[in-house]
Amino acid sequence: MRSVGYQPAEPIHVWVVTDGRAGIENQALGLAEAIGRRAPIKLATKRLSLRTPWRWLPPGFVPAPRLATTLGSDEIAPPWPDIFIGCGRASIPFALGVKHWSGGKSFVVQLQDPRVNPREFDVVIPPIHDGLEGANVLPIVGACHRVTPERLDQALIEFTPPLEDLPGPRFAVLIGGKSKRQDISGRRARAIADALVSVQRQTGGSLMATLSRRTGQAARMQFRTWLAPHSAVFYEGEGPNPYFPMLGAADHIFVTADSVNMATEAAATGKPIHVLAVDGAGGKLDAFHRSLAKRGCARPFNGVLESWTYPPLLETDRAAAAVLTAWSARAR
Repeated sequence: MRSVGYQPAEPIHVWVVTDGRAGIENQALGLAEAIGRRAPIKLATKRLSLRTPWRWLPPGFVPAPRLATTLGSDEIAPPWPDIFIGCGRASIPFALGVKHWSGGKSFVVQLQDPRVNPREFDVVIPPIHDGLEGANVLPIVGACHRVTPERLDQALIEFTPPLEDLPGPRFAVLIGGKSKRQDISGRRARAIADALVSVQRQTGGSLMATLSRRTGQAARMQFRTWLAPHSAVFYEGEGPNPYFPMLGAADHIFVTADSVNMATEAAATGKPIHVLAVDGAGGKLDAFHRSLAKRGCARPFNGVLESWTYPPLLETDRAAAAVLTAWSARAR
């Protein structure tokens, strides 16, 4: 266990608070787990949402949020945590609340841009491409996540059939879908499938593909028709999730350009990331992809398979060390 210069006598009580969506919750869990690799923690995961009409209000203006949660939401009550980690819009009223209810004793960390003055929190950790600045703002490349070499190795050992037995080179294909500005049309999906099958045929390697909940029906049908028959793994949400085993087994990773989470997770492996173009304007995502390219992690895929190396991107660990340092300084 690595030290940050201060080891508490008791485990640090950490809350992870989100609306329960996997892409949101995994960011907060990733940060909490990275803290736990440096100091003993006691982790509680809380999933909640607000009832109508409170959920329509701006997150910073929700009165008495503990009285406005939906049936099935987890309880937000004392004893208050040492460190509160919130991610997503639903967590913000409770981040602000816990800071007040605990008398300032809880150290409140908010992931992503909260759209609330960062000074309302102890630390805000947004992606660099959001452009958020402040004395207590720690921008990172992409998003916090749960990918570590140990987790991937364990996932690979536990997954059947063994993906390491597939002919190499092995290609993990991470396919997203609709976002605010982008999508994957049926035509685009066919083009992506054809390009990947061409790589497989040229190399004699193995395609391992996973679709997202965000993958639209038109794109899904094209991938089923043109990519699935050539894939050793083709996952659409049924059965054991091969996502981590695929990352562990892959020699190359292909990821569609719409997803920050998938690209950041891939960059933690140190393996070449080939970015697949999608439909629509990238906006801030273009800056994110430039930041990955600048660090040697990713390149746009132009139909020619390239190989390169780079140091794994460890932004979650950097954020965890900064949070622990700031919390321990105040705790002392």
